[in-house]
Amino acid sequence: RSGRWVSPKAALIHNFHLPMRSLEVKNRTSSDTIKSLRLITAIKTPYLPDGRFDLEAYDGLMHMQIVQGAEGVIVGGTTGEGHLMSWDEHIMLIGHTVNCFGGSIKVIGNTGSNSTREAIHASEQGFAVGMHAALHINPYYGKTSLDGLVSHFEAVLDMGPTIIYNVPSRTGQDIPPSVIHRVAQNANFAGIKECMGNERVKDYTDNGIVVWSGNDDQCHDSRWDFGAVGVVSVTSNLIPGLMQKLVFGGKDPSLNSKLMPLIDWLFREPNPIGLNTALAQLGVVRPIFRLPYVPLPLARRIEFVNIVKELGRENFVGEKEVQVLEDDDFILIGRY
Repeated sequence: RSGRWVSPKAALIHNFHLPMRSLEVKNRTSSDTIKSLRLITAIKTPYLPDGRFDLEAYDGLMHMQIVQGAEGVIVGGTTGEGHLMSWDEHIMLIGHTVNCFGGSIKVIGNTGSNSTREAIHASEQGFAVGMHAALHINPYYGKTSLDGLVSHFEAVLDMGPTIIYNVPSRTGQDIPPSVIHRVAQNANFAGIKECMGNERVKDYTDNGIVVWSGNDDQCHDSRWDFGAVGVVSVTSNLIPGLMQKLVFGGKDPSLNSKLMPLIDWLFREPNPIGLNTALAQLGVVRPIFRLPYVPLPLARRIEFVNIVKELGRENFVGEKEVQVLEDDDFILIGRY
């Protein structure tokens, strides 16, 4: 008691890694790993009646993708309605997906924006919560010059592995091959999701650039005739097993033709209207829409039930019987 108190020595732990610095990222996935992915699902985001995310339903959708062979998911893309999310929601959903499923499937966060500053910041946050790669669209509405496109992509490519997404029908501006050939020199460039057809796909593959088809109706030919590595698919939300077979199983024109009525049905109205309606009718998500999306009309909902019966209910996600929902069954939310 009368002796002098001596503070215990701090334990020394060799090779102890400090928390990441501001320029580090949590995930060290290589671009080559992303380049090898064949079936990437643009995953749907389901909602609760108050408009918040239904994470229980979301986890169910993710589990079905993993079990049926998808190798990657786009979180918060067009299909996942990232444009209807706050950035807090967006990054939370990316982090949730990584934490729950990142060991079984590659998580590609849509962190693109028409503002370069916003795209950089969102990508930093996405990589900080562990996403394996980013998806970046070209600046829309305001648009920019071709040199501006290169500068925008070079700025976001510094963040980590990146897939560039070309869909002029939504952005109002094509990303020409001249831009992609310039930015493809960056080590973080994984490839391009291309929606401008198979001749464009062939141009890239002939020059050693990795391409995913962005069009489900063209993805079979893109993969087996034009050299695409695979597809970023909307349809695989509904029939992941059949889409896995289409992309992995070799050339199969018969299966491709068999899927065309469903694919045509899905995309007659802008995506994700058809998908949201279909998943609700299959009973795997609640029939809740964030506006401005609204369900397909009754005649189209009846048509979907017939398509499911033709393809076989066992090929679709979920276990409930497909049903024709009435107009009053849907909840449309403008404020959430």
